[in-house]
Amino acid sequence: MSTVLSPRQEFARVISDRLHPKTWIVIVCLAVGWYGGHWTGLAWSLVGVLFAAVIPILFIDHGIKKGRWVDRNVGAKQARLLVMAVILASVLTCFALMAAFAAPHILIALIASMILTLAALAVITLVWKISVHQAVSAGAVIMLVQTYGPWALWGYALVVVVGWSRIALRDHTPAQVIAGTILGSTVAAAVFSALR
Repeated sequence: MSTVLSPRQEFARVISDRLHPKTWIVIVCLAVGWYGGHWTGLAWSLVGVLFAAVIPILFIDHGIKKGRWVDRNVGAKQARLLVMAVILASVLTCFALMAAFAAPHILIALIASMILTLAALAVITLVWKISVHQAVSAGAVIMLVQTYGPWALWGYALVVVVGWSRIALRDHTPAQVIAGTILGSTVAAAVFSALR
């Protein structure tokens, strides 16, 4: 039985779907790749998009078709942990390829940030449903700020909107959204700054 959403929740669903983690991953990979090596960096960023966004979404969509989970947000704890493990394996593969074939250093730092953020999210998910949407969006914005400067801070307005959507849809509590924002920002900022 499908749940009927209010107009407010319908709007929140559109925001949550359009500003899904995959969207942020594509944006930050392309932007950092361009900064790190223009066309060469952009080509390498497409490798990042493949392993960090495309392969995970294909896996999630396959799970939906098989009836393992309902949507791309994968709310159930065990299913969520399985998806995180697959994504982590995919992103680790990307990291190994980039390191082995001398991708721009800044992109390797970006992928390392994704790995450590995802690992932290997985550990927390063992006991609590922290917001992955928030961690990914906040992490992406802080890495864009570190790459392009303070003007990119405007991206946090979108992070706030994403957080509102997750709460409006009752997918997360305010505490889970705030925790995701803090974790995503701090882990990404520390790792990206240290390795770039």
